[in-house]
Amino acid sequence: MPSIVVVGSANVDIVASVLRLPVPGETVTGAELNRFPGGKGANQALAARRLGADVSLVARVGDDAAADEALELLRQGDVDLSECRRIAGAATGTALIAVAPSGENQIIVAPGANRLLTPDDVQAIDADAMICQLEVPAAVVVEAARTFPGFFCVNLAPAAEIDVQVLQRADLVVVNETEARWYGVSLQACVGLVATTRGAGVATLERDGELVAEARPPGVRAVDTTGAGDTFTAALTVSLAEGQGPEQALRFACAAGAVATLKMGAQPSLPDRESVVKWL
Repeated sequence: MPSIVVVGSANVDIVASVLRLPVPGETVTGAELNRFPGGKGANQALAARRLGADVSLVARVGDDAAADEALELLRQGDVDLSECRRIAGAATGTALIAVAPSGENQIIVAPGANRLLTPDDVQAIDADAMICQLEVPAAVVVEAARTFPGFFCVNLAPAAEIDVQVLQRADLVVVNETEARWYGVSLQACVGLVATTRGAGVATLERDGELVAEARPPGVRAVDTTGAGDTFTAALTVSLAEGQGPEQALRFACAAGAVATLKMGAQPSLPDRESVVKWL
């Protein structure tokens, strides 16, 4: 069981299930509304825990009722929350999500307390692996990359400017195809593995521009794709931290990401290891 620390966001997701996603300037009515715990950091932490790792989350939430809501499934899932702290006067992060019947989504995030994580919060961390994303201040990710001695994964989502030293330090960089286009030639600075997901298409692992492994997710009927990328990132990190080879790890991550689309809501849909193995 590898030990993994996740540095990232914890949110409440407000999800509107709609018959179709609106175009700019359009109002779509008749939605069904639900609330779920979410945030890329929290999603990845719970996914890694359900997939068999010993996980802790470094995050910040507000001093409000939404904080309990955001952390509920993490507590139930036995994720270590000793470094997930409440900030007086701050609001817990919130994501507004529209989901179409195909599972396609649109997401707007109000970061709230996630903005208040600081570089001092990520020093002297001991674990086998660390996962970061970009829903917290960039300076936090830079400091984590600089000081963490173990296997370091950064999920470059949502796409944003990031110091090149993070790319040069990372053992694993994860992007989807949209993010890969956004970063473009910047990804050439990566010296570790670069994983690129393409929805239901073929995912790849590359190093120095050379293909290391590729895998296609199993065919599923997606209900909600929210959290699928987070599950993929967690599963790939867990597998590599366990010592699995690149091809086996990528197949496992693709299957985990696909299974995560079978239920509504990011965290309620996160699969356990047994469920993923069945799809393999």
